[in-house]
Amino acid sequence: MIDLYTSTTPNGRKVSIMLEEIELPYTLKHIHLTRMEQKEDWYLEINPNGRIPTIVDRENDDFAVFESGAILIYLAEKTGKFLPSDVKGRSTVIQWLMFQMAGIGPMQGQANVFYRYAPEKIEYAISRYQRETRRLYEVLDNRLKDNEYLAGDFYSIADMATYPWITLHYWAGVEIEDLANLVRWKEIIAERPGVIRGMNIPESKKRSEKDAEERGAKMLI
Repeated sequence: MIDLYTSTTPNGRKVSIMLEEIELPYTLKHIHLTRMEQKEDWYLEINPNGRIPTIVDRENDDFAVFESGAILIYLAEKTGKFLPSDVKGRSTVIQWLMFQMAGIGPMQGQANVFYRYAPEKIEYAISRYQRETRRLYEVLDNRLKDNEYLAGDFYSIADMATYPWITLHYWAGVEIEDLANLVRWKEIIAERPGVIRGMNIPESKKRSEKDAEERGAKMLI
């Protein structure tokens, strides 16, 4: 059994998607970010960085794993799913996973902050991070020109990591309508039953009830 500590952010959605895709039993532990539960001592014991998501594998001596990319790799290796065993295939998946972790996540996250939340609208910062997010989207679009998924014809943890961020492109003020390959990929991923379930874990509240939480959550991803 896996314990999943998560919240309603793109990084959290990566792992809930993976758990739904591999159909591994897990217990949901909803961390309420605006209550700063992720900074409480008990949580810092399993995730020293005080972020979400984190998993604890109860079947493996209560082994804790933090950082969303590391969790995806751990679960893929544990189950033998969504990460190829051959050297080249494995490397290709991990390269695109790291592309999301080191590029799309940080850049789009900063675009979110400066475009949506900063008390002072700094046009240089907004433009800089929106441009870089868009550039990274264009890299994805080019990759998907001749590939069904990011790792080729193999749906993988790289797709799971990237998809939740792309669904929030509008929140960063970045358009994707003219990136036909990226849009096609996004639509294909969105139809997967595991993705549909995972994107709603934890269950989303109505917008009118969650605006305040969402604002804080996206700044703490």
